[in-house]
Amino acid sequence: MKVIIQRVKESSVSINNEVYNSINNGFMILVGFTEGDTSIDIDYIIKKIVNLRIFDDESGIMNKSIIDVGGSILSISQFTLYADTKKGNRPSYIKALKGELSTKLYDEFNEKLNKIVPTKTGIFGADMKVSLINDGPVTIIIDSKDK
Repeated sequence: MKVIIQRVKESSVSINNEVYNSINNGFMILVGFTEGDTSIDIDYIIKKIVNLRIFDDESGIMNKSIIDVGGSILSISQFTLYADTKKGNRPSYIKALKGELSTKLYDEFNEKLNKIVPTKTGIFGADMKVSLINDGPVTIIIDSKDK
């Protein structure tokens, strides 16, 4: 499981030219799954996300978590996080977990995350347009295989 976390002032996802969900002050997260990912990977990633101290404290030091600042999360499914670009110029997505299994893990991830931090989503598999104002910019990549 891989996630890209971007600290944002605001973020939204539009589907069919209409805003589907939006947040202010929090994280916009791109989420991808691969073969072998389980609930253990989800729990590991969630613990990392909610405890990352990447929000400024009163001294301007990144020392607060999303929980500390009362932030929210926009979670977007992103199978292209598992793109393989080693051969040629057209990425292969063979390492990305296929639809039904990935959908199940994505739903579990968002349900568990929402119990800790208010979490909104896009629609799995939809053609989504994601907008954000990256705060910092701060962008963090976490891979559950690195634990």
